[in-house]
Order: sequence, then C-alpha cells, then structure tokens
Amino acid sequence: MSILALAQQKAATAGRHLGKRRGHSPIPPWLIHLGAIGVFGVSVVDSSVIPLPLPGSTDLLLLFLVAHGANPWLLAPAAIVGSMIGGYMTWSIGRKGGEAALRNYISPRNLARISNWVENHSLLAVVLPAILPPPIPLLPFLLAAGALGVSRRRFLVAFGSARTVRYGLVAWLGVKYGRGVVRIWEKYVAEYSKPVLWTLLAVTIVGVAYGVWKLRRMKQLEANESTQQTTPAKEPLPSAG
Repeated sequence: MSILALAQQKAATAGRHLGKRRGHSPIPPWLIHLGAIGVFGVSVVDSSVIPLPLPGSTDLLLLFLVAHGANPWLLAPAAIVGSMIGGYMTWSIGRKGGEAALRNYISPRNLARISNWVENHSLLAVVLPAILPPPIPLLPFLLAAGALGVSRRRFLVAFGSARTVRYGLVAWLGVKYGRGVVRIWEKYVAEYSKPVLWTLLAVTIVGVAYGVWKLRRMKQLEANESTQQTTPAKEPLPSAG
C-alpha cells in the first residue's frame, strides 16, 4: 500500500470517529460555531451593568470552548477586548451618574466600604475584582472608579492588564486540562446540557432586558433631576391691596 493510500485511509478512519463523537456530542453546534463572537458578546455583557444569571459566564464559556478544541489565541483576545468594552461602559456610567449611579446599583450597606476602598486604593480596587473569580463583585468597583474620579487612562491600563492575566490563565487551563474538563462534562452534565443551556439563555435574555430597563430608568431620573436644578423657581405673585 502506498503512503498516499495509507494517509487517506487514516484520514477516513479519523473522520468516521470524529463524526461519531460529534453525533453524540452534548454540545449544541450553534454554541461551537459562535466561537469568538459568542465569547466577545458574553464578555461585554459580563462586565457591564446588565446582570448575567451565572457569575463568571465568560470564564466558563472560554474554558468550555478551549477544552473542546477551539483556538485559545483567538478566544482569549476576544474575551479581553469585549470585557474592556463592557468595563469601560460601566466606568462611563459611574463617571456621568456620580453618586446617583452608585446609590442606584450598590446597596447602602456596601456603598461606604467600596467608596473608601476606591478612594484610598484606586488601582487595586480595579485590578483585584477584575482578576479574582466570583464571588468577588466587579460592577460596584467599576462604577465607583468612574464616579470617584479614577482617570480613564489609569482605569483602562489597570482593568485591561487584570483581564489579560485572568483570561490568559483560563485559556491556558483549557489547553492544559481540556480533556479532563470534557470527560467530566460528558460524565456528569451531558444528558442535562440542552435544558441547562436553554434555561440559561432564557434567564440571560430576561436579565439583559431588566438591565436595559434599569439603565434607561436611571438616565430618566438623572434627566429629571437636571431639569429640576436648571428650572428657576417661580417668584410668588404680589398680593393685591
């Protein structure tokens, strides 16, 4: 048998095995095909004021796709860039909204603590939440960084560096331990994958709609406050007699 024929035979055998694996794969094809676009979109929302149902959604999606053979050199930059866009949008909302934005998104119990931390440790207050996994919250610190005067340049450098480290590490874990991740997924989660994914998708849509409504409501309240401040008070009419 010639070398060419042997190579063709091996390719055909590999193709059949791959087809069998894909036929029984619990991963929806649309999720794999989304690839970098999906990671980019999720990372934008994940760092914005719009809530996602699952903390660390970008990390999980990035790890999941890299473990299944997607290109980490494409997915990690997509996650980093998307997260920087979402984070910058959140910082901008804090910058424009000021204390009103903080009161709208941060509970009174945590507001003073977060504000003091940002005022005394501005860079660490951005880097640590951006690099550490949940349950460390990200949104309050990004809003406070904008509202309390962290400059655009300092914010982007700190946040971008932290996200590069975090998503680079997640991509590396996907490459290093991808086969183990796939085996665990297929062993414990495969039969429930479609209901879980569709449920997460539905909850995400609801969360996005709620986040957009809350953002529009906050802008409307800010517009009303600015109108009341600029409208001069009417002087009382002189009484007759």
